[in-house]
Amino acid sequence: MFLHLVSLGRISYTDGLRAQERVVAARKAGAIGDALLLMEHPPVLTLGRNSGRGNVLASDEELARRGVELYETNRGGDVTYHGPGQLVGYPIFDLRGDLPGKKGPHLGPVDFVRLIEEVLIRACGEFGVMAQRVPKRTGVWTVGGGSVLEKKIAAIGVHVSQGVTSHGFALNVTTDLRDFQWIVPCGISDREVTSLELEADRVPSMDEAENAVAKSFGRVFGRQMVAVGSVDELVGAS
Repeated sequence: MFLHLVSLGRISYTDGLRAQERVVAARKAGAIGDALLLMEHPPVLTLGRNSGRGNVLASDEELARRGVELYETNRGGDVTYHGPGQLVGYPIFDLRGDLPGKKGPHLGPVDFVRLIEEVLIRACGEFGVMAQRVPKRTGVWTVGGGSVLEKKIAAIGVHVSQGVTSHGFALNVTTDLRDFQWIVPCGISDREVTSLELEADRVPSMDEAENAVAKSFGRVFGRQMVAVGSVDELVGAS
């Protein structure tokens, strides 16, 4: 089985949403198979279904002055920051398909999130960064010990409609972590965020991070990764 991979580079959040919507529509229609969109965004804040405006610490005036947009989305989770140096992924899967761990007619959304966590844990391991899940806290975290607390290195929030997933994850690669001061990341105030740049022995490039994530998706989901040049090529070829 194949998993189509489209790397979009750095694009606006609006353009990323449009690309995602086109692929989701094609997947719902059965015109294409499962797909993974990878991209970077300029600085932007997104609010999930469970978000409270109180977790956005910066004022509207400050965000406007810095050119940071604020979007309300239908994904799960709380407020999240996206920006340069962060790898954003939209895995668009039909949960009724052949997926690891599926016991009934479809894979549950929580089980799908756990698979994404496994993908990112393995990808972090490619750079010598030990990562883990934390009970009752979605996402991927570094391994703490003693007085050193775990830190969040990747956020996850998905949406499911007609059995097809959208939205996904954000992995901090070389992200400027000072930008997270604008929010309470994912509504969690007692833990810090981190990046591969800070945790790895050497600073990985975005291309290296993309390759590691793509390889991990292939392994975790048991798929052959097939690179596609653009969304037009993916959807237009259907």
